[in-house]
Amino acid sequence: MNEYLKNLNRLEFVITMACTGHCKHCSEGDHIEYSGHIDGDLAAKAIYDICRKYEIQSLMTFGGEPLLYPDVVCKIHGAAKKMGIPRRDLITNGYFSKDERRIKEVARMLAQSGVTYIMLSVDAFHQETIPLEPVKYFADCIKKEGIFIRTQPAWLVSEQDDNSYNEKTRSILQEFMQMGIEPADGNVIFPTGNAKKYLSEYFDDSKEYVNPYEEDPRNVHAISFEPDGTVLDGNINRDCMEDILNGYSVKDV
Repeated sequence: MNEYLKNLNRLEFVITMACTGHCKHCSEGDHIEYSGHIDGDLAAKAIYDICRKYEIQSLMTFGGEPLLYPDVVCKIHGAAKKMGIPRRDLITNGYFSKDERRIKEVARMLAQSGVTYIMLSVDAFHQETIPLEPVKYFADCIKKEGIFIRTQPAWLVSEQDDNSYNEKTRSILQEFMQMGIEPADGNVIFPTGNAKKYLSEYFDDSKEYVNPYEEDPRNVHAISFEPDGTVLDGNINRDCMEDILNGYSVKDV
């Protein structure tokens, strides 16, 4: 076992960087020219290979908007379920179709594939470009399928701050609470990508912001797969997962 990966217990898959939203707080920028998605079959194989060597406790799929490619999402979660990964999360903005039949179908697919928890990204920023009604219909379908779901808001400055964005977010969350869907803690917006471009007035230039998602490369707990198959120092489109795991080295970071 690779010494740097001895505590590996979590897998993350960025399904695609294509997105149905154009949020001004997005850390990845405008998402205008993104297309393509991770190969679902290769991702599933990677899960099988990793779980034979490591005790993985959680897996997450996200994007972009991952449900633009629900078949890929379901292949990944199906593999995770098969390998006994207990927590299988999906982050989505809930807007991938306006067709209620398709929305209901995808909700059923997610349940059957083994998704255990859905974090629904709704807040003032998402709802500037994403209509709320299809998202609420999706959330209702997910509830009926028996998948645990919570809203996952993005807060500006802090959850307690009373700026106009946070006030709008609280109003949106209240609509979901009336549906029986409670909010998770969410996250505080980090000044990068669109957030730095469009919301700079809310950040303190003299303050050093620490990215809460950065990993210690010498003690990796989670590895993330990019839409093009890149992971650690390799790529599942050309490299064996076992070789990627064994070959990871801090000097290459």
